[in-house]
Amino acid sequence: MRELQLPLAGVCRCGQIAIRVTRLPLLTSACHCAGCQKMSSSAYSLTSTFPVEGFEVLEGEPVIGGLHGTDVHHYFCGHCMSWMFTRPAGMDWFVNVRPTMFADTGWFRPFIETYTSQMLPFAQTGAMKSYERFPEMTEYEGLMKEYDAWSRSRFTPR
Repeated sequence: MRELQLPLAGVCRCGQIAIRVTRLPLLTSACHCAGCQKMSSSAYSLTSTFPVEGFEVLEGEPVIGGLHGTDVHHYFCGHCMSWMFTRPAGMDWFVNVRPTMFADTGWFRPFIETYTSQMLPFAQTGAMKSYERFPEMTEYEGLMKEYDAWSRSRFTPR
């Protein structure tokens, strides 16, 4: 895993939507839930959680998709349909960005994996911690502190 150098710039597959982050991630994860499997067309989805004040859409207008009767807003490029980021309603202080949107992905490694209860038999992520579903809300503060300590030596903000 390489050092993360800020800012991180990224685009969707077709390049019509451009994003940038200027703050270090709070947490990284892989989710094995059936919804993420379907939306990513893969065994799991990858997420980097960033503070909202360190995230911006520089170009284009993402559209909301992947709806399944929830108040979680998944943002996609309306042209190429790349799943770019997610904003859970009522949790306006962070944004979950798909790290594969960034030009530099060598720094990424999932710290936690969620929904291992729905994990495909062959799937492996290399995550440090595993959860059958999501961690309890009361656990996230501690997880972010653990992630910060774990990742501190790897990341160099610029």
